[in-house]
Amino acid sequence: MNRLIIICILTFWAVACSSEKDKPVRSEEPVYTLIFLDKTRSVNVNKSFVAQKYQQAITDIIEQNIRQKGDKLDVYFIHENTSKARALNLTVRSEMEDVSAASPTDREAAETEFNLSLTREKGQIRQRVLQQLMTQNDGASNQETDIWASLPVIARANETGATVKVYYLSDMIESVKGATRRDFQVTPPKDNAQADEWAKADARQLKRYTIGSPEITMILPFEPNAAVKENNPAVTQYWQTLLAELGAGNVAEE
Repeated sequence: MNRLIIICILTFWAVACSSEKDKPVRSEEPVYTLIFLDKTRSVNVNKSFVAQKYQQAITDIIEQNIRQKGDKLDVYFIHENTSKARALNLTVRSEMEDVSAASPTDREAAETEFNLSLTREKGQIRQRVLQQLMTQNDGASNQETDIWASLPVIARANETGATVKVYYLSDMIESVKGATRRDFQVTPPKDNAQADEWAKADARQLKRYTIGSPEITMILPFEPNAAVKENNPAVTQYWQTLLAELGAGNVAEE
């Protein structure tokens, strides 16, 4: 009787382990990275502080988000026609081969080959994004800053089902003429309370864009000792409130 119980237990354990082993390994969801580069007259990437900060930011973004085949990265320019200003559309091609049945030696070789391929691809992507960072916009489109127009871009990325991460390399000074728009160059919010009030009012008309719950980072071009007139904290407050109202999972400032 005891022998029969032991056999049953061993059989059950073997089946359970086999079943667990046969389950497919679930890969991480792809990441869809959106980088919005401010190409208006108020942001000068030729300044050494701005160039250094933004180049490092781009390096970090690529290192964190480019990890596997299927990860995507788009670059858009921020100006008067932001939603139509896609400058880059890249998809990662480096692929890790299936090593589930491989020997430890073959597994290590495959991982090494994948890492080398991914490192090369990251370098190529970085170079292309940096080229776009330094591209000058001397045309008439640099007169207005339409950050609202980034919202339909985020909404389209959200439709892919990927994990969406958004980065604004911008001073975030929305500046569009019109009765229903904001021009922070002319009339910025005077304090956080007014920023919250404006953001909540604007969110009501912008909720038509389903942006999901992306992670959003605003990387500002201001030096640490910048005056309030230049780096107005109420402007940042406006965007944090607006994007949160629209469903953003996390809104950070750097």
